[in-house]
Amino acid sequence: MERLERCARCLRARLVAAAVRRRLPWLLLGLVFLGSALKDGDLVPETPMQNKRNVYFVKVAWAWTFWLLLPFIGVTTYLFAKSKFLYGPTKSILAALRRLSTLLVGTAVWYVCTELFVYIENLTGTCSTSSKLSEPHQLYATKQECHRNNGIWNGFDISGHCFLLSYCALMIVEEMAVLEGLSIDRNSRLRVVINGLFVSLCFLTMIWVFMFLCTTVYFHDFSQKLLGALIGLAAWYATYRVWYLKPFSPGLPLPNIPLSSKKYSYSR
Repeated sequence: MERLERCARCLRARLVAAAVRRRLPWLLLGLVFLGSALKDGDLVPETPMQNKRNVYFVKVAWAWTFWLLLPFIGVTTYLFAKSKFLYGPTKSILAALRRLSTLLVGTAVWYVCTELFVYIENLTGTCSTSSKLSEPHQLYATKQECHRNNGIWNGFDISGHCFLLSYCALMIVEEMAVLEGLSIDRNSRLRVVINGLFVSLCFLTMIWVFMFLCTTVYFHDFSQKLLGALIGLAAWYATYRVWYLKPFSPGLPLPNIPLSSKKYSYSR
């Protein structure tokens, strides 16, 4: 437990800060340009990460993010509301449920965007079932139909990995901001639980950023990666920097700070 405490303290000092929330979007955009430059210049060595099978778990990145954030948001918001507002159990539970609705918003963002990417790829694509350029493209409505007939689908494939990994990483970093104002008795069992969840979320964020870099280095064209990352950043900005500042919203992870103060603390 002592090792967990030291690890959590070290990570908290480095990752739970407004500077991290401010700089991470620029870091992700920088990785898109860096990775694309390395890929286009053939400067990337062959590694197992260029095999799509080895990064398959990224397709369920939202599930990993969802199930770790679910208990973290619920427990920390309940404790925060109870200690800072002196709420009773009922109001504290309602505050936690309100904040947990951010996961429903995130699920909706993930679903709508991924379905949109599939629609655009199907709309812009054509299927070729022959390697001979002189033979005409076969007419198939979707990429799935093309693949079932051993064809190659050529469409504008917006990078779903760049979108999802950037959105998940930014969302986790935003939610960990609650630890800036949360104090728990060091001997409390809840402290161990929160530290465990916090450390897990920190390492998950590092994995997502690393996989984001791998995606930019090995897969997709520059425009597809850039657009995917921009959509992820736009979804984060529209929620945490615009909508969640409004009264009728899930709210930000620091519910005791007035709206004007929230704007200041998130932009300084």
